[in-house]
Amino acid sequence: MQRSDLEHPIRAAAGITNQCQFVIIGSQAIPGSVATPPPERTLSREADIHPLPAPEPADLIDGAIGDLSHFHDHFGYCAQGVGPETARLPRGGQGGWACLLSAATNDRAGDRLDPVDLFVSKACAARDKDLVFNRALLVHRIVTLDAALARAGELEDAAEAARAAAWIRRLSASP
Repeated sequence: MQRSDLEHPIRAAAGITNQCQFVIIGSQAIPGSVATPPPERTLSREADIHPLPAPEPADLIDGAIGDLSHFHDHFGYCAQGVGPETARLPRGGQGGWACLLSAATNDRAGDRLDPVDLFVSKACAARDKDLVFNRALLVHRIVTLDAALARAGELEDAAEAARAAAWIRRLSASP
């Protein structure tokens, strides 16, 4: 997805849910957060969108513009409505947000996770696709090992923090 591809689902989600603010949680949080996003960021054609302040309308997003919807068939990308529990974030919330707000979003806000918070959240999920994505963030120096380990140490659950840190260390040691 390109930035314009992300603006469209934000605009559509706003029309569907009557919400004005969303959080982009997955790999599509990267466009606009960094000057040169890694090519691995474009592997996904789906934006994970969490409506704020109420997550209940997430199901409406899935039904109208989600995977296998007419929207997806027509545009080649889609949005998945997700809840706040989808992203595992450090104590105190986020390290920072990057806001996507423009005429192309009908002045609806698409707040994107900070790259380090996104990296840690994906380390908690520890899926194969997260391995590829996070490795690219390290290789392209969008996230540093030290920053990722420090942020992982701020997760509320100590066991989860230890698992995420171990995963991050294994990832950084692998070719």
